[in-house]
Amino acid sequence: MTDAASLGAASSGAESLLAGLDDQQRVAAEALLGPVCMLAGAGTGKTRAITHRIAYGVATGVYSPKRVMALTFTSRAAGELRGRLRGLGAAGVSARTFHSAALSQLSYFWPQVIGGTLPRILDNKARLLAHAADGLKLKLDTATLRDAAAEIEWRKVSRITMAGYEKALATRTLPQALTPETAIDLQLAYEKLKDERRQIDFEDVLLATAGMIESEPRVAEEVREQYRFFVVDEFQDVSPLQYELLQLWLGDRTDLCVVGDASQTIYSFAGASSDYLLGFPGRYQDATVVRLEQNYRSAPPIVDTANRLMRGRPGSLELVPSQARTKTADVAVRDHPNDMAEARAVAQSIAAQIAGGIPPESIAVLYRINVQAAAMETALSDVGVSYRLHGGTRFFDLPEVKRALMELRGYAVSGAVGPLFKSVSDVLRSQGWTQSAPENRGATRDKWESLNAIMTLADAAAPGTSLSAFVDDLFERQSSQHEPTMSAVTLATMHSAKGLEWDSVYVIGVAEGLLPISFAKNFDSIDEERRLLYVGITRARRTLELSWAAQGQHRAGLRQPSRFLAELRSPRPAAATAQGR
Repeated sequence: MTDAASLGAASSGAESLLAGLDDQQRVAAEALLGPVCMLAGAGTGKTRAITHRIAYGVATGVYSPKRVMALTFTSRAAGELRGRLRGLGAAGVSARTFHSAALSQLSYFWPQVIGGTLPRILDNKARLLAHAADGLKLKLDTATLRDAAAEIEWRKVSRITMAGYEKALATRTLPQALTPETAIDLQLAYEKLKDERRQIDFEDVLLATAGMIESEPRVAEEVREQYRFFVVDEFQDVSPLQYELLQLWLGDRTDLCVVGDASQTIYSFAGASSDYLLGFPGRYQDATVVRLEQNYRSAPPIVDTANRLMRGRPGSLELVPSQARTKTADVAVRDHPNDMAEARAVAQSIAAQIAGGIPPESIAVLYRINVQAAAMETALSDVGVSYRLHGGTRFFDLPEVKRALMELRGYAVSGAVGPLFKSVSDVLRSQGWTQSAPENRGATRDKWESLNAIMTLADAAAPGTSLSAFVDDLFERQSSQHEPTMSAVTLATMHSAKGLEWDSVYVIGVAEGLLPISFAKNFDSIDEERRLLYVGITRARRTLELSWAAQGQHRAGLRQPSRFLAELRSPRPAAATAQGR
């Protein structure tokens, strides 16, 4: 083949990478140099746009594969990027999480700069925090230790010093067992113990990598020589620490493509900020800004529901349903007398769909907190539908539930007598249950929800049920809810469902106190709950049902439907106010 023929074939191959893109995706794919910002709504084909852009850059010779770094936030997403890039002829491109990329660099440079081997990576902060608490004579349960670990992570990724954290505590909600003083003492003891044991945590990996690049010109030069072109997916989830590291990797260059959707910012509580995405055009005056709003995933009524929920919010995109989608039924909104009735109605609807030929794996039930899965597990089991829990531990496998069951069994064997409700409440109080729910989010609240679910089962038991009979029923429930090995309906929190999609989606618990969650008090936290519902809605391809229950299984009193449902029913979308309504 002549040189001219070879060039022609290469050009034809490169052009074929653009053939299946829409107009806006093509604009993004052809903008190979300089700063590029893709504002990509849910279901608009952002992964396709990213991978075809990179592959086009490689095919045209603009990119050397080994000098491209594609960054994302989960190992699953990084693996998907690598697989797609291989299929498009760009196998040499590095697609990694921020932590993976930083750890690789830190492991390489540590012996040269610091000397010796890299300290061991701490895989569980809670254990080390427990030892630190023991040294301070603090008695903290597992849930409180997990919440304390989350506080450490938030402080570090937010680039806040201990002095700054002390000031920040004025507006932060701590676990009930910690005061601001003990929280600070615990963090200082944790850091001291970690240094003594020559260990670093995952946040330290990012901090140490950033520090090494910033303080060692040779390291900076070598890193920047290796990677010249950067692509960052889910840019709305970047934390201050990750953003700082990204700027150090770039140096004074601007060959950066960022992709994200401000409406899917659901990790602000962990330090993520959409400000970097929305502020990108201001930082880079010559940036190419592309809006991907053609939705290829969802039926028109679902797209309309998503738009109504987010219209008027900062950075929100107006999704346009693909003309290829045929018209389907409107989004269903249903109310039920209580949580169990809601779960049974959803389970029966799912069973009818499966009987009609819909594969179970194309159906999902989404909810706000893990404990909501318990009623769905029971209801689906009752109608003979297999299910699997995604991104969470099964209810009866939760440590606090296992411990409570063993304590209840021991109490029953000891011959305890008296009303069932009192016997169960006595045992659960010894495990940390209280009549009122903790105000703060996190593991402490999750633990309370789990124990309160058991308390509710006791409250709903038939009159005269003995403690022994109640405990036997609990263990029978535990043994019957094994992990399915066949095609199954997915049960997932909306947080863990991000990035996934199904033909049919049921979002349960769309009620005040659950969505928005009860501890979301101010405008910012309520708006985060709004974005979480948006994520849940946009997981659906063909059918979507939103439902709520008036009587909660886990707390006394009547619920009200979520304020978000009222907005969706209103002929005009609500304005963004300081009350989040």
